Amino acid sequence: MQTSRPPSSSSSPRPPGPAPTGRALLFRDRNFLWMLGGAVISMLGDQFTLIALPWLVLTMTGDTLVLGTVLALISVPRALFMLVGGALVDRHSPKQVLMLTKYVNTVLLGVLAALVFWDGLSLWMVYLLALAIGLSTAFSIPSGTAMLPSVVAPAQLQAANSVMLGLRQASMFLGPLLAGLLIALFGDGPQGSGAASRGTGVAFALDALSFALSAWTLAKVVPLATRSAPAAQAVLSAVAEGLRFFWHDTALRSCFLYWGAIALLIHGPVQIALPVLAATQLDLGAAAFGIMLGAHGAGTLVGMVLSGIQPHLRVGSLGLTLLLVDGIIGLLFMPMGQISATWQGAALMGTIGLLGGFMQVAVFTWLQRQVPPSMLGRAMSLFMFIFMGLAPMSAAVAGWLLRSVTLGQMFAGCGALLVGLVLLALTTSQIRQLSDTRPVGDPRG
Repeated sequence: MQTSRPPSSSSSPRPPGPAPTGRALLFRDRNFLWMLGGAVISMLGDQFTLIALPWLVLTMTGDTLVLGTVLALISVPRALFMLVGGALVDRHSPKQVLMLTKYVNTVLLGVLAALVFWDGLSLWMVYLLALAIGLSTAFSIPSGTAMLPSVVAPAQLQAANSVMLGLRQASMFLGPLLAGLLIALFGDGPQGSGAASRGTGVAFALDALSFALSAWTLAKVVPLATRSAPAAQAVLSAVAEGLRFFWHDTALRSCFLYWGAIALLIHGPVQIALPVLAATQLDLGAAAFGIMLGAHGAGTLVGMVLSGIQPHLRVGSLGLTLLLVDGIIGLLFMPMGQISATWQGAALMGTIGLLGGFMQVAVFTWLQRQVPPSMLGRAMSLFMFIFMGLAPMSAAVAGWLLRSVTLGQMFAGCGALLVGLVLLALTTSQIRQLSDTRPVGDPRG
C-alpha cells in the first residue's frame, strides 16, 4: 500500500512578501525534484541505447535487414502490449510498475554490456534482448506518463508536464551527441566486422547505470494520496473495460479517433517523406535532413517551454485552439515538397515543431486531468499506442505509395488531409468544446 505524502505546508513563520506560485512552488517540491532528477538521468540513458544498439548490429553484421529485424523486435511487442501495460498500471500503481521496469532494464542492459565486454555476444542473444527491452518498454511508457498526476498538485500539472516533456526533448539533442562521442572514444569498430565494438558496451553499461540511479530516485517519490485497490480483474478484461469506457465517453472517443486519424494520415507518411526529400531534392543530403529535424526539435522544445510559461494561452477553448493549430500545421506541410533550399524546410519544420510542442503539453495535461485515476494508465497507454503503434504502420504504406506519387503530391496530400480532418472535427465532433477546467465528473453525453 502506498503511503500518503505529508502536506507541504509548514507551521514555521514565512518571511514577508508574496507567496511563491507556479514554477517557484514546483521547484520547491522535493517530491517532484526526486522524480525530475531520475527522469533526466533515464532520458539521457535511453538516448545512449538508441544510438548504441543500431551501431552494435551494424558492426556485428553490416546487414540492414538484421538491423530492421532488431528494431522490429523492440517496436512490435511495445505496440502490442502497451494496452496491457496500461491495465497493469491501473491495477497496481504507476510507481510500482515503473520501478519494476527500471529493475528489469537495469539487468537487461547490464547483461548486454557484459556480453559485449567479454566478446560473448551472438546475434540470437541480440534478438532475445531486443525483444525483452521492447516488452519492458510496453509497461514503462504507460506507467511513466500516468505517474505525474500523483506526484504534483493539479494546479501545477501543466507546468510539470512542460518541464518533463521539455527536458525529454532536450535530451534528444544532447544524448545522441554524447553517445556518439563516447562510442567513438572507446572504439566504434568497422561495420560488418563480426564483433561488437567496445564503445557500444560502455554505452549500454551507462544506460544500465542510469536505470539503477533513476530507480533509486523514484523510490524517494511518495504519492500525494493513497489509492484504493481496484477489484481483482483479468488483464484482458481490464483492457476491454478501458476501451469501453473511452468509447462511451463522447469527448474521449472523439479525441482518440481524431488522433488516430492524424497518426495514420499524417505522422506515418511524413516519417518517410522527410528523409526522402532531403536525399533527393536538397543538395546537402543527410546534413539537410539533420538540419530540418534539428529545427523541428528546437521548435518543439520552445513550444513546450512556452506552454509552461503561458498555460492559459488559448483561442477560445482548448479544443478550438487544438483544431486551429492543427489546421495551421496542415497548411505548413503542403509546400514542403516544393522547397528548394534547406533553410526553407528548416523554417517550416521549426514552426511546425513550435505549434506541436505547445499543444502536446496541453493535451497531455488535459488527459491527465480529465481521466479518472483508476483509468489513467489505460488512457495514456492508448494515447501512446496511437502514435507509437499506428504511425510506423502507416509509414510502411507511405513508402509503398511513394513509388506511385511524387513527394510534392505526398506532402500536399498530407497537409490537405489534415486541414480536411480539422474541418470535419470542427463541424461534427465535440473536440471544439474541450475545456481545460472541466472536472471529470461532468456529463459528457
